[in-house]
Amino acid sequence: MELTTKGLLNRADWQAKGYNLPEFDREAVTAATKENPYWIHFGPGNLFRAFQANVAQTLLNKGELDRGIVVAEGFDYEIVEKMNRPHDDLHIAVTLKADGTIDKTVVGSVVESCILDSNNEPEYARLKEIFAKDSLQMASFTITEKGYSLTNAKGEIVPVIAADFEAGPVKPNSYLGKVVSLLYTRYLSGAKPIALVSMDNCSHNGDKVYAAVSAFATKWVENGLAEAGFVDYINDRNKVSYPWSMIDKITPRPDASVVEMLSGDDVDLEPVITSMKSYVAPFVNAEETEYLVIEDWFPNGRPALEKGGLMFTDRETVDKVERMKVCTCLNPLHTCLAIYGCILGYESIYKEMADPQLKKLVEVVGYTEGLPVVVDPGVLNPKEFIDTVLNVRIPNPFMPDTPQRIATDTSQKLAIRFGETIKNYIASETLDVNDLKLIPLVQAGWLRYLMGLDDNGNEFVLSPDPLLEEVRPVVADVKLGVPFNAMEVVGPVLHNTKIWGLDLHEAGLAEKVCMYFEELCAGTGAVRATLKKYVGE
Repeated sequence: MELTTKGLLNRADWQAKGYNLPEFDREAVTAATKENPYWIHFGPGNLFRAFQANVAQTLLNKGELDRGIVVAEGFDYEIVEKMNRPHDDLHIAVTLKADGTIDKTVVGSVVESCILDSNNEPEYARLKEIFAKDSLQMASFTITEKGYSLTNAKGEIVPVIAADFEAGPVKPNSYLGKVVSLLYTRYLSGAKPIALVSMDNCSHNGDKVYAAVSAFATKWVENGLAEAGFVDYINDRNKVSYPWSMIDKITPRPDASVVEMLSGDDVDLEPVITSMKSYVAPFVNAEETEYLVIEDWFPNGRPALEKGGLMFTDRETVDKVERMKVCTCLNPLHTCLAIYGCILGYESIYKEMADPQLKKLVEVVGYTEGLPVVVDPGVLNPKEFIDTVLNVRIPNPFMPDTPQRIATDTSQKLAIRFGETIKNYIASETLDVNDLKLIPLVQAGWLRYLMGLDDNGNEFVLSPDPLLEEVRPVVADVKLGVPFNAMEVVGPVLHNTKIWGLDLHEAGLAEKVCMYFEELCAGTGAVRATLKKYVGE
């Protein structure tokens, strides 16, 4: 079976293999979209294909939408050339359910793919045409948090950005420069309204979009390369908006186990590895749970995506949902499993949920210690969110995530994932920070993790972390089974607010963390014994 428009004419063959197919007139939708596009998406990777494109298909099938999505790739043009276009912009979304079953859907909501290359005149002309259309309501993005950055790690303007600042909007070469150039086209076409919607998994993502757009607009105007009114345009909230959003859906790289499950369907699933090392396949696999909460700020209107499960609300609520997820109900639980999973030799996150101590650890950190300080955002129930995380999402055997991957950059995560909860306990009139038992055990667990020894005393490779060179020497002289004074050894690092989010001595938790750390280092098997002592059998 061929994943093309022609191949889908054999609907009976696809349906016999269990595939859900587009139920709308794709030819008519394509024509309507090309004439009056309303949604263009930049960065059509796995998350977009598994989530937003699938939601749009559901609404097209129901007749709630009459147009599809235009996508644009501005980093690796071969993705469009070698994957989108050979398959007529069709792809297969495979939903991996926690009960071990899968759903297979051929998604056809993407009806046009563009290459964001200012040096390719036909491609760029088409994008300018799209941005000049009255009908265009939003440009959305999944280009990763790094995609919005204009500077390197030292805070210096990236050379390609600096060059675009000087060259202007005619032929920029940076990803963001090209996007802002298209926005300038929209301004020149009558200052038409549009929403620029980051759907990337980063806090206050709309502010990151605005910062980038504002930097380009300001520089171009300062350098006499754009009309002065362009700055007023991008700052007029009734013309251009930068909504915040919170997205949550696990979308792993296309997995070999899924290829094996689909191998009997007689579909070409051969992936493409581009010259820029992008790995793309005709299918995408993802968990079934998904959340997308968006600030309802759309100057030119928007499609009724709430009918497909997306949630539209105010900025304050988006922020509450973000904090609920990142500070309490998901990310801290992942970090618990990452730290102790590495020490106990696990290589799959989902297998850790069959470990009675680790399961109880995340339950207590989530429900008992974290939930009391969560501000209910209203649109999502925090307890139900944790229920889904612990009972459906993390235990899903199809999610091939590892504690080693999640342990990456832990020093950058501890402050937000646990420090904020501690701060809320300190600020509370009804909660006592001394009641926190297992969050300090996780903090001590990270110090034990830094030794690079598993619970049997065998060495393991630490995951990448920018502070390893700074913090590893702190525990370098600690030996398993050899008594030591933890307050003397690790006490100083517990003052580091950059790591913990606050001074653990001032918070009254340093002694507890040190006590736990001594117990975790008491010898081989001490990590398991300590977990049993404080978490339970």
